Amino acid sequence: MLKKRIIPCLDIKDGTTVKGINFEGLRNAGDPVELAKRYEKEGADELIFLDITATIEERKTFAELVKKIAQELRIPFTVGGGISTIEDVRKLLEAGADKISINSSAVKNPKLISDLAREFGSQCIVVAIDTKFINGADWVHVKGGREITDLKTLDWSIKSEQLGAGEILLTSMDGDGTKNGFDLRITKLISESINIPVIASGGAGKMEDFEAVFNQTKATGALAASIFHFGEVQIQDLKNNLKYKKIAVR
Repeated sequence: MLKKRIIPCLDIKDGTTVKGINFEGLRNAGDPVELAKRYEKEGADELIFLDITATIEERKTFAELVKKIAQELRIPFTVGGGISTIEDVRKLLEAGADKISINSSAVKNPKLISDLAREFGSQCIVVAIDTKFINGADWVHVKGGREITDLKTLDWSIKSEQLGAGEILLTSMDGDGTKNGFDLRITKLISESINIPVIASGGAGKMEDFEAVFNQTKATGALAASIFHFGEVQIQDLKNNLKYKKIAVR
């Protein structure tokens, strides 16, 4: 069994870490380089860096910022935002990223997943899925959660795996920033329906939320932002608590 991973997420806008609720109302959360260094020191297993406005504004993720962050880290590091070509991925991997995350561009061009997996290996291709429950079904959203698609979340998760994704980053838009706990229903459904690792995202508010998502779903990683950014939960305390509860963490 894979040991569970605790993964802080740095949402980046204009070079600064930000955090909102339900993908809106963003507020400043600090310098991404300093936060990255702090999280590694505190025991984070991985980091995810998402340039959350890159797709909307049709620009590329800042490779220079990625380079600065990667120079400070020894833990694995995923980068996403505005990635749509093999060349984009090559630049980010050369800048120091270990994995890349694609979302809107994969929905627009599913072949991109298989092209990237073939070029760089599935192990570094993460498909991020922003999902929202509407009218009795789970729907994939793109462009930073601003646009609904005609794709159902389960179908897209399965197809992403078939196309060569090595991991799914599953964000519940309903839970995002609410601190009411991870969306256990959709996380359980997706993590039990595919054979690649699933990172649960959206809604973490306290240590018990991590315990619940690891005990009640097959998610292998749990991501959070604001509770780490603003010191509400300390990563080492969280990992010690999970070990105490007999949950195997790294």
